[in-house]
Amino acid sequence: MTMTCADTRCSGPHSSTSLPSCRAFSTTSPASSWLLPKAGDAKKTRKGRPRVPTGGSTRGTTVVWGDYGLRMRDHHRRVSAAQLKNGEDTIRKRLRGLKYRLYMRICANIGVYTSGNESRMGKGKGSFDYWASRVAVSKIIFELKGDLHEKVAREAFRLAANKMPGKTS
Repeated sequence: MTMTCADTRCSGPHSSTSLPSCRAFSTTSPASSWLLPKAGDAKKTRKGRPRVPTGGSTRGTTVVWGDYGLRMRDHHRRVSAAQLKNGEDTIRKRLRGLKYRLYMRICANIGVYTSGNESRMGKGKGSFDYWASRVAVSKIIFELKGDLHEKVAREAFRLAANKMPGKTS
């Protein structure tokens, strides 16, 4: 009896007596956090600007997977990974013991580089400081789905909105 591994890195049939060197499905969670990007950049990126939807674009502005959503309302911002983590932890703490599913719609994939406060002009860009995400106006940040009352979801999002920069709704 032979079996083939579903992983593309591991090719060829395996005999039934030897264990395959890779598994098709894994029950372990990935080691990295959802706040960090999958792969780092090869070079330092520029500051850039958030996407501002023009011409009627509604990408990322509607609730897709959940029943309730938290969105950035007033101005486009750069939200750090720590702020996203604080918002997520606040929602999870408020909804502890309830049946729900929380979806994170944005990922912190922009590297922020800073130089010291008292350094003179020039001398380069600075070193890596933290990961951030550019959040445009009306972009959904978190979505919530489950057996929840609307007031409970509003309360959880209100607490998380206090951790975010700018106004949210």
